[in-house]
Amino acid sequence: MDVIAHGIDLIECTRIGAVLERHRDRFCKRVLTEAERARASEFKDPLPHIAGRFAAKEAVLKLLGTGWRGQISWKDIEIVNDPAGQPFVNLSGECANVAKRKGIAQILLSITHTKDHAAASAIGIASSEP
Repeated sequence: MDVIAHGIDLIECTRIGAVLERHRDRFCKRVLTEAERARASEFKDPLPHIAGRFAAKEAVLKLLGTGWRGQISWKDIEIVNDPAGQPFVNLSGECANVAKRKGIAQILLSITHTKDHAAASAIGIASSEP
């Protein structure tokens, strides 16, 4: 298993909270996929969850080395959970194209958050196939 790239991000939940207060629907529809919005709606206080997803997407953009520009869409990166609760990444669109060009076959992801901060670490792993 070869590591190709790593990305990390930390965000203050109050920063996301301020955006949600002013532009909740617009922000969520622009940044989160339908599945991500549905999952966030299950929480009594969705703010730390949404901030964690935002940090995760930023971490993935950093490991791809692209930032948010060009043909990249926030929804090209979908963060979902397996049945045990572990987050994993689904890429589509331009993000999937960039990952393929870089030889990234899998992204390992860890997200953590408190009331005040959310952080995520993403590791791009090469395919084990020759």
